[in-house]
Amino acid sequence: MAKHILVVDDDELMRRSVSFKLEQNGYRTNTAASAEDALAIARRDPPDLILLDIGLPGMDGLEALRHFQQGMDVPVIFVTARRRELDTILGLELGADDYITKPFNLDVLVAHVKAVLRRAGSGSAAASAAAKKQTLLVGDMEIDPAAHTVLIGDTAVNLTNREFDLLHTLALDAGNVISTDELLNRVWGAEFMGESQVVYVHIRLLREKIEADPKHPQRIITKRGVGYKLVSQED
Repeated sequence: MAKHILVVDDDELMRRSVSFKLEQNGYRTNTAASAEDALAIARRDPPDLILLDIGLPGMDGLEALRHFQQGMDVPVIFVTARRRELDTILGLELGADDYITKPFNLDVLVAHVKAVLRRAGSGSAAASAAAKKQTLLVGDMEIDPAAHTVLIGDTAVNLTNREFDLLHTLALDAGNVISTDELLNRVWGAEFMGESQVVYVHIRLLREKIEADPKHPQRIITKRGVGYKLVSQED
């Protein structure tokens, strides 16, 4: 199975070029433009390695690393554009597995990735596999990421891959509102070129499969002008 790499950078061109190069070398990638989106993506689809830019908007890469270290055992390669940031990494010894400075040759980056994955061995893969097996219960709904199945009571729900990813993302933050833009970034990825309307369409399709009355939804609730939340329904 292809190793999964999460590319976190607020530079759109950088994300695309790095992701394309990694996929050419047989890796599977996800991309995020912010640390917050990266953390959400990693919860749903745990990576084997993270390429993490330090100079991110909002939560920076240094703070994001602490969150990643608390939640999962995954190697991290820091990407930095400024010498001052590199000095900070080395001085604090925060636990990143490697670093690379911009601008860099993509072949050199791939070499760093291969080296870190070799050093990590099967540990990160094992952690990813364990995380992916965690079944989520939201009231009478059971979501099994490993089997890619959804049960409502004893009834199986047949979802497309995208519908499953959307429901899984909502379930990971059940009870909390997630904005349309956040759903777009977490489920479709930072490189998605379409319109936000795709979220509305998939919410509608999902409601038709999991709601008793899709026109009056009780599970996926709309917070107008904000986003959506998944709420618990009991048997």
